[in-house]
Amino acid sequence: MESTAGHKASIPTEAAGLAAQKPRWLRRLRKDQYLYLMLVPVMLYFILFKYAPLFGEVMAFKNYRLSEGIWGSPWVGLEQFRKLFTSPDFVQILRNTLLLNLYNLLFAFPVPIVLALMLNELRSEVYKRVLQNLLYIPHFMSWIVLGSIVIAVLSPSTGIVNAVLKFFGVEPIYFMASTFWWPISFVGSSIWRDAGFGTILYLAAMASVNPQLYEAAAIDGASRWRQIWHVTLPGIRSTIAILLVLQMGHMMDVGFEQVYTLQNSAVGSVSEVISTYVYKRGIVGLQYSYTTALGLFQSVVSLILVVAVNRFIRAMGERGLW
Repeated sequence: MESTAGHKASIPTEAAGLAAQKPRWLRRLRKDQYLYLMLVPVMLYFILFKYAPLFGEVMAFKNYRLSEGIWGSPWVGLEQFRKLFTSPDFVQILRNTLLLNLYNLLFAFPVPIVLALMLNELRSEVYKRVLQNLLYIPHFMSWIVLGSIVIAVLSPSTGIVNAVLKFFGVEPIYFMASTFWWPISFVGSSIWRDAGFGTILYLAAMASVNPQLYEAAAIDGASRWRQIWHVTLPGIRSTIAILLVLQMGHMMDVGFEQVYTLQNSAVGSVSEVISTYVYKRGIVGLQYSYTTALGLFQSVVSLILVVAVNRFIRAMGERGLW
């Protein structure tokens, strides 16, 4: 009887020993197998649409011909990059891309922070929710729709903006045909579409701030402005830093839909950016190798900017992306 009981007691011990002999990654995989299963579609997305297309970057070092394919086209080394850097269009599209992104960084990036601070101070939850929903709506609309609205609103003949200006005796302004007003309209439309949706992360960060800090500040006599400056903003500083790093990663990429919808031939000198140039020269003009070289240059510069800003943020004592 005693030997049988001892044998039964040794079975769990042996099973535990076998389990301990398995690699740690295998034990974790079995423990969280359903979580990893949910990760499979995301991994497939990145493999198919992010990593697999990287093989096409080889076209930047070839003279790509449709009839010969990627691997059959002749190698030309850095010839496409030489053509790119000596092209008279390169300086213009690089300048426009950087300037539009700089305008967005200076004027559009702080707006979600200000909006989040204002929403966080609202005491009526009903009014706060309604206002948030109204601010989120433009983000879910296509740039084709939003661009048409912007063009219609700023129209010199039928637009509501020029109608108001005319009421005050101001001559109509051709916003979308002026090299001065077009970048302003571009930044304004960016703020209109994305500022409200951008408040989500900041509001979530503000919700995690310890309420006792506000109570301590109030006891010390701090006003609401002082509480925002000394409690709220330091509480969301790490979130601002991370989003700033991500924003810098897009300094070489304005986006295609917004620019292509709003631009026209009259403002080509300030609206032609890398994304629209790649479309016109690469897709329409069939210069695949040339525009692939431009895209590779764009990606390398973006990577350098992200790494540099991330290191700067970490040197300032904040948590970076890594």
